[in-house]
Amino acid sequence: MYAREIDGRDFTFGVSGKLIRNVLVMYDRQTNSLWSQLLGEAVAGEMAGTKLEFVSSWMTTWADWKAQYPETLALQKGYYGSRDPYSRGYYGSPDAGVIGETFSDGRLYTKEFVVGVELGEVAIAYPFSALNSQPVLNDVVADVPLVVVFAEGDASGLVYGRTLADGRVLTFRAGSAPRTLTDDETGSTWEATSGRATAGSLAGTHLTPLKSTTIFWFGWKDFHPETLLYGQ
Repeated sequence: MYAREIDGRDFTFGVSGKLIRNVLVMYDRQTNSLWSQLLGEAVAGEMAGTKLEFVSSWMTTWADWKAQYPETLALQKGYYGSRDPYSRGYYGSPDAGVIGETFSDGRLYTKEFVVGVELGEVAIAYPFSALNSQPVLNDVVADVPLVVVFAEGDASGLVYGRTLADGRVLTFRAGSAPRTLTDDETGSTWEATSGRATAGSLAGTHLTPLKSTTIFWFGWKDFHPETLLYGQ
């Protein structure tokens, strides 16, 4: 998810129908520039090189979302029920997307889901197979202490920096209640979906979300051929 404001100007986006390395390409209606969904960056046109501001988001079920936010509004796309045009064989096949892979990397199965994280010039992938057994994973990448918070039922993850504004580095574990974390240093309780401390001495403090996405391995490694892979 990205913010649409660029230098004080609101942009609107649509689907171009194009793919770059199997990843969706957007266009903006103001300049017709093309933007990579994964990079959040314009790759052609007047806005080429411009980056959108990353906004942290959480993939979840409709039932879970309604339980947390019962007054929420939802976008109705003109049809009812569940419809997935890729359900007929796409997910079960080993094929690398629609147009095939750009780089070969056999460290994971082609369609293994990963949580991919970008830290400047360094990229790392956290496979779902590892996160299933470590749903709260403390790590240090490119000298950045981070925590990956994974929800197996929702098949998604969020990534936060573990360093507070005063320089303290926290270590997290799953809290006693669903969607909560506890830090070992102060025992404060945190909302996993917002990175906000809700109880304890750090109540009101927010963790900094780091740019991440849930993606197939083939899509991630084609954009980040030098990616690190957690556990290897």
